[in-house]
Amino acid sequence: MIDGQALRGMNIGVSTELAIARAVDSSDLDPVNVHPLPAQKAILDAFIQLGFRFKSADMERGHIRGTRQKLPFYQEIEFFPPQQYRGLHQVELSFVADDQAMDVILEMDKKPGLFSEGSDTFRSFKVGLHDYQGTDWAAYLNQWLSEVGSRRNWF
Repeated sequence: MIDGQALRGMNIGVSTELAIARAVDSSDLDPVNVHPLPAQKAILDAFIQLGFRFKSADMERGHIRGTRQKLPFYQEIEFFPPQQYRGLHQVELSFVADDQAMDVILEMDKKPGLFSEGSDTFRSFKVGLHDYQGTDWAAYLNQWLSEVGSRRNWF
């Protein structure tokens, strides 16, 4: 879920082997809504506050180097950027969390130009699950995106 809505492209269900007396259908797949952790929600809300629009989400097989990832897959949440980041094609966001902190991974995809190819820039940082409130995440993300974009002449 993001901003109270289900993520397009992400369907999660649970299949159980639980026998319940007089159950209607023991073989159906029941949907489960997965909400972000409060620290994840703070980052997602910052993207929305900056004007990013949700594009899609998917699961990727593999590992994100340098993170606390233990599972053989991760989720990518893709956003369309607002006009102020006109050189960006999209931004992909991934969270890798454990019980204490999370790694926030951003991948910025540059739009290809008339005489240039598109390119990607990665950034990751650690956020404590219990001490994330002291940061203005919209300002932090805007500053970082602006620095990277101006350094690379994207905007």
